Amino acid sequence: MTDTGRAKSPMQHINMTDLLKGQASKIITTLSVEDKTAFIQKNGKPLAVVISNDRYERLLHAGIDINEY
Repeated sequence: MTDTGRAKSPMQHINMTDLLKGQASKIITTLSVEDKTAFIQKNGKPLAVVISNDRYERLLHAGIDINEY
C-alpha cells in the first residue's frame, strides 16, 4: 500500500496506433473520468505518460511540479 492507504495499481498501456485510429478522444476522456494515468507506447516502447487533470492538480497541491523534473 502507498502512504495514503491506497494500493498501487499498474498503469494502463495504450498503443499509439489506438490514438491514431480515432480513439484519442475516447481514451483521454476515460482516463480523465476515471482519474487514471497511462503510458502511451510506440512500437512497444514507452513514449509519454498521460494523467488526468485532477491528478495533476493534486500533485501541484502536494508541492510536486512535474515540469521541474
